[in-house]
Amino acid sequence: MTSVIIPAARPAIGSAGKTGLWRLRRPVINYDKCRRCMLCWMYCPEAAIEVREGVLIVDYDYCKGCGICASECPAGAISMVKEEVSGK
Repeated sequence: MTSVIIPAARPAIGSAGKTGLWRLRRPVINYDKCRRCMLCWMYCPEAAIEVREGVLIVDYDYCKGCGICASECPAGAISMVKEEVSGK
């Protein structure tokens, strides 16, 4: 029997809208270091980390930049980098 891991919540547009706009730092995954242990996905309080075709993807529309994913990563594969403001 194969078990399927389902997150307790998924990001959705709510009254606050796309909450990623509040972020000061963003997580960046180094896929060469990533062991695919899924701890970042499991601990993300916003469920902003998704798995697409076996690859972990951060949904920056909802990621608030809390850094929990980076703190929980045993491989040190996630770095928190300063959010750049676009010159639009």
